[in-house]
Amino acid sequence: MSSPDPQVRAARNHESTPAARGPVVAVTGAARGIGALLTDRLAESAEVRQVIAIDERRGECAAAQWHILDVRDPVIAEKLRGADVVVHLALDLDLETDSAARTAYNVRGTQTVLTAAAAAGVHRVVLCTSAMVYGALPDNELPLSEDAELRATAEATGVGDLLEIERLARRAPRAHPGLNVSVVRPAVLVGGTDTALTRYFESPRLLVVAGSRPAWQFCHVEDLCSALEYAVLEKVDGELVVGCDGWLEQEEVEELSGIRRMELPSAVALGAAARLHRIGLTPSPAGDLAYTMYPWVVSGSRLHDVGWRPRWTNEEVLEALLEEVSGRHTVAGRRLGRKDATAAGAAGATVALLGAAAVVRRARKARRR
Repeated sequence: MSSPDPQVRAARNHESTPAARGPVVAVTGAARGIGALLTDRLAESAEVRQVIAIDERRGECAAAQWHILDVRDPVIAEKLRGADVVVHLALDLDLETDSAARTAYNVRGTQTVLTAAAAAGVHRVVLCTSAMVYGALPDNELPLSEDAELRATAEATGVGDLLEIERLARRAPRAHPGLNVSVVRPAVLVGGTDTALTRYFESPRLLVVAGSRPAWQFCHVEDLCSALEYAVLEKVDGELVVGCDGWLEQEEVEELSGIRRMELPSAVALGAAARLHRIGLTPSPAGDLAYTMYPWVVSGSRLHDVGWRPRWTNEEVLEALLEEVSGRHTVAGRRLGRKDATAAGAAGATVALLGAAAVVRRARKARRR
């Protein structure tokens, strides 16, 4: 008997590889940030058969099959046909985005993706929110259990959207039987990210509210992508927290960073933050301060139980963050230009914050003219 044609043998060999048996994975938000990193990672994985990349522009991963569209467009259901898993990362958490527009995009996008995935026969959706959904509260245990109650409020940037996404995740399996939904919640995310918490380390002084007890737990984007891959490959299920092992106390952060603290009474710090945000001088509402005041460290036991471990330590991620933000200058959540930064350096962050009331008064007078 003659041996099979070489092309036939190659096809059979391909079919027998793990990748040929692996899932087809669709990633939304695939052209930027975490989505781009995950798309590259999955495209290189021997355990993934194919990657479908969805975004409003084409990304750089040539190995992926690209579809250019807004995730709120119901036509996305057609693009998801044939996918086994969807990882939804098309979220807008930009500090400068109008809050109403941000919520409309985040919530409607997640609703559309969940509905489209069910209609397309996808059996698993992986969502990404944040450990911020647990809330930063003075009576939080250290660390919190992954099953701890979500006690956050909508007062911090984007957290209201994340809480709504969590609710959609819980409802989706009931609305769409057979659809499995996992939620991944990273700690303070570092690596090409710009949030109120990363901007905290761009300040000339680290604001510490008197009587608070901060605890810092970080997550590098590389570890987040690794954890998302575990969820994609169904090595772990349910609600998952991703972060470095343990945490850093505020004193350790100050020692490692070399940035001195500025301690203010709670009423002064929160009042100044609220006033500056209300008149549009800073992008961060007063609610963001809670996450620098109280602990929200969470145990990542589910991932650990299946053998996953973070590659980064809190100390290493903090060092990477400080290197990333070097040369940037932020006061009260507002990133300053070069001239502003020079003035802030001369006056000091204490003066900048304590002078908030004067800034507010001047702004009000200007509006009356």
